[in-house]
Amino acid sequence: MISVENLSKQYGATTVVDGVSMVIERNSITVIVGTSGSGKSTLLRMINRLIEPTRGRVLIDGHDTTGEPAHLLRRRIGYAIQGHGLFPHRTVAENIATVPRLLGWDEARIRARVEELLLVFQLDPGAYAGAFPHQLSGGQQQRVGVARALAAEPAVLLMDEPFGALDPIIRAKAQDDLLDIQRRFGTTIVLVTHDMDEAFRLGDHVAVMSHGRLLQYDRPAVLLTRPADPFVSRMTGVSDRAMRLLSLTTAGEAALPGVSEGPAVAAAASLREVLSELLWRGADSAVVMDADGTRRGYLTIAAILERGRPG
Repeated sequence: MISVENLSKQYGATTVVDGVSMVIERNSITVIVGTSGSGKSTLLRMINRLIEPTRGRVLIDGHDTTGEPAHLLRRRIGYAIQGHGLFPHRTVAENIATVPRLLGWDEARIRARVEELLLVFQLDPGAYAGAFPHQLSGGQQQRVGVARALAAEPAVLLMDEPFGALDPIIRAKAQDDLLDIQRRFGTTIVLVTHDMDEAFRLGDHVAVMSHGRLLQYDRPAVLLTRPADPFVSRMTGVSDRAMRLLSLTTAGEAALPGVSEGPAVAAAASLREVLSELLWRGADSAVVMDADGTRRGYLTIAAILERGRPG
């Protein structure tokens, strides 16, 4: 668990982060959003002391982060940034091994960890371990950057606009990869973005910042249905909030018991995706199927629309 207590950062007379307090639960994904200059990246970097706070403190599992040298703290907190930050003169394997080597892992353990992560990120070790960053696509570089951040098995992973430079298709795949990785390793992830769709897709909780202050910190559904102020409403999207609300629930979660006719949809699909499919096909209902082909139930347009209204 990460506890941020009254955290502030000032540069001269300018306050960049102003008295932020929040609790980030273990094994969750928290997304920090805000416009440019809102203080979100500064807040993130104060967690691993890339930036030292002016006031306040950060506790990880009850321990004040100022209780150890900053460079040692950063070695046990993964950090991934936009543009990957890979060392161009090092191979993929050498990039991933950076922090384990600093920590003194033996070579056999490092090789095993590098191979494990390459396989997790669907990069064949035989083909990619010896490659250099310039030989990879943008999406592959991003996966290697996240693999490097996870190499030393950190309990906490910080990500600053990690997918901002990717095209929409690769970005969606990278987001799916991150969700899979988080479920597999149980890592506590704190991610900064300016993209509300990305925030709602990834975040268990979302923090909305403006002018250095934390305006609201809650589950995505609460931000949509009970925004704290007009700025939060604008950030979460007044015109399409019903569609965003539908994107938070899967077909499997909302499936009605029984049998119905209609096209088959995956239980993992969002209600937003199912509604789009039904409208496109001119159908009134869909059959919800699990990944193994088991029928989960069905959905109707009326049932989906009901889910798009605040409770």
